[in-house]
Amino acid sequence: MKAVLCKAYGPASSLSLEETTDPVAGDNEVVIDVHAAGVNFPDTLIIEGKYQVKPEFPFSPGGEAAGVVASVGARVKHLKPGDRVMGLTGYGSFAEKVKADASRVLPMPDDMDYVTAAGFSMTYGTSMHALVQRGQLQPGETLLVLGASGGVGLAAVEIGKAMGARVIAAASSDEKLEVARKAGADELINYSEGDFKEKVKQLTGGKGADVIYDPVGGNLFDQCMRCINWKGRLLVVGFASGRIPELPVNLALLKGASVVGVFWGAFATREPQANLDNFRQLFQWHSEGKLKPLVSQTFELDQYEAALNTLSTRQAVGKIVIKTR
Repeated sequence: MKAVLCKAYGPASSLSLEETTDPVAGDNEVVIDVHAAGVNFPDTLIIEGKYQVKPEFPFSPGGEAAGVVASVGARVKHLKPGDRVMGLTGYGSFAEKVKADASRVLPMPDDMDYVTAAGFSMTYGTSMHALVQRGQLQPGETLLVLGASGGVGLAAVEIGKAMGARVIAAASSDEKLEVARKAGADELINYSEGDFKEKVKQLTGGKGADVIYDPVGGNLFDQCMRCINWKGRLLVVGFASGRIPELPVNLALLKGASVVGVFWGAFATREPQANLDNFRQLFQWHSEGKLKPLVSQTFELDQYEAALNTLSTRQAVGKIVIKTR
């Protein structure tokens, strides 16, 4: 099979597309013939050795895939060869075949195509876990979403609306905000213009947001701690800005607020039933038309460098997907 290989840590330009051996399923694993692979921010980190997971060399990036089951391990009962599936692989999906733990692979809904499914698991799984289990978002509350035109941010806007929240979308340009508006955002903030904190307060009657979804970090996190409502929940999703912020704990005390970590991959492993329940709800909302995943660009497997660079330079709107066949 062909696979994008990382043989030493470095930028996307250091990767190579090569012929390599097919994966073999262990007892609790499945091998998937990959039709499409989602491109996510962790993919840009794992190839540079900056991610929590550090696979042995050589490895392929690509944390999620959609395709057809090629083979299953001896203990796998809920999947069989020929099933259309989607799942979280951790890494390895920028290839024609990938193996994955069977517990992290789900049958695809009948009304979903491979490209959509490849861009669904990580973004919607992360945002659903963030808003349901970690943020405990309630109908009528105000949800502030940073990076609202990106993969996880756009998913958070849609899920927030489906849960009955008032959604304020924040992004770095009017073009990106228009994408969030089309996804259902009630209010828009361009945080490249003026005082972000004051704009949030103006839109919330001076109270601040009840739940803040932050995949950006950096200076915006610092401002979020100053525009959060009493008993608010600030969800730490990622650090796309490049700077991991430090928390002024006195602000958490003064606001009675919580700063809550979101690590969907660990949640999916530790609480598989709760994760499955989340996806059942997500699939229902998708079939009802409440979730409309936006895949803004697709690339062929040999265009992996362009795909990764589009994401790392923050040019992506919605989701980017690599098609492998």
